[in-house]
Amino acid sequence: MSDSDIEDSSAPLIEHLAELRTRIIRAALAFIVGMVICFTVASPILDFLLVPIEKSMRALGNPNPVMQYTAPQEYFFTLIRISMVGGLAISFPVIAYQLWRFVAPGLYRNEKNAFLPFLIASPLLFLAGAAFAHYVVVPLAMTFFLGFADLPSFVGALVANGGDVVAATSDTGIDIVFNGKVNESLDITLKMIVAFGICFQLPVLLTLMGKAGLATAAGLRGTRKYAVVGILTVAALVTPPDVTTQLILFIVVYGLYEISIFLVAHVEKKRTEELRAAGVLDEDEDLYSGFDDDDK
Repeated sequence: MSDSDIEDSSAPLIEHLAELRTRIIRAALAFIVGMVICFTVASPILDFLLVPIEKSMRALGNPNPVMQYTAPQEYFFTLIRISMVGGLAISFPVIAYQLWRFVAPGLYRNEKNAFLPFLIASPLLFLAGAAFAHYVVVPLAMTFFLGFADLPSFVGALVANGGDVVAATSDTGIDIVFNGKVNESLDITLKMIVAFGICFQLPVLLTLMGKAGLATAAGLRGTRKYAVVGILTVAALVTPPDVTTQLILFIVVYGLYEISIFLVAHVEKKRTEELRAAGVLDEDEDLYSGFDDDDK
């Protein structure tokens, strides 16, 4: 290979790297702008994220829920964390668009048509999972954990002397009360939101694998028992140690797994019909073995 051949082959690579740098810079700027926007309203966002624990404390007998922070910088960095997560959520459409503009020139028309719907569905499913976690799962988890706290006695202590904490309400023993920290309580909420948001990506992931030929409906049906074990393991790792939230996550994710099987089967059916129309397959020939009529 001559020097001129080497230079000609390296030119496209340099162009791709320059294009990648441009896309990354634009995505990073979008993230920074989104983070700054979220930081300006980080306090209301924090109040919104703490609604589940607030309602749980009120339901357990505390009419005046209070959260605290124990280090001067703790509240500031809590707002920074919220701004980072919120900035990523706001800038995701721009980041996804930059990703699409980078990979689209290398895709065929049918590949573009196949990939774009999943690029749109992914953030929507993440938002659905995050909303489900915030409005259903987190309140259940907070109620479970706070149910062990002696909140009524804490209330009795606060009511005395105009809201100042005074002596314990009982003559003997020690009152064990909940004095929540902002960052630790927020940590539980964010972990649950991210975990459910990611789990809700399962249909997108498996359907894309089906389009790429890496997964089949028959294969997914044949691995149901392994999927059950895997989902149970994930539920035990990402949810609090109470049966209710673990069961909810298992039911939801397993339902998404069954939906994914149906979607992959639909992809296989459509591909088979296209090959038959092109004359590649006979009318009585099926591209995929184990394709049940119930899934068509």
